[in-house]
Amino acid sequence: MEETARMTIELTPNAIKRVRLVMQQKPEIGGLRLGVQGGGCSGFSYVTQFESGPRPNDQVFDYEGVKVFVDPKSIVYLQGMTLDYKSDLMQQGFVIHNPNAKSTCGCGTSFSA
Repeated sequence: MEETARMTIELTPNAIKRVRLVMQQKPEIGGLRLGVQGGGCSGFSYVTQFESGPRPNDQVFDYEGVKVFVDPKSIVYLQGMTLDYKSDLMQQGFVIHNPNAKSTCGCGTSFSA
C-alpha cells in the first residue's frame, strides 16, 4: 500500500515544474525515482529516472501532485537533500544538493558518504 512519507527530501519549484512537464508529455509516467547506487568516481552515484509507479517498500513523497519514489536503502543517503532543475548556458538537468555527501566528484553525479 502506498504511503506518503514525511518530507525529508526537498524539491525546488523548478524541479517540480520540470517533473510535471515530463509527466504531462508522457502520461504513463507516475513519478520520479531518486536513489543511490554503488559506483562513480567517489563511491556512490545518484539515480534519477522517471517510472510508472512506486516499487514495494518505496517511500513516496508528494509535492503538489508530483510523486517521488525512494527505496529504503537510498533514503539514508538522501535525507535532507534538495533536488533542483537548472537550464542555462552551462547546464541543463536535475541538480542534487546533498548535505550527507562528504565529497563529490567534478561532474556532480557521484559522492562519498
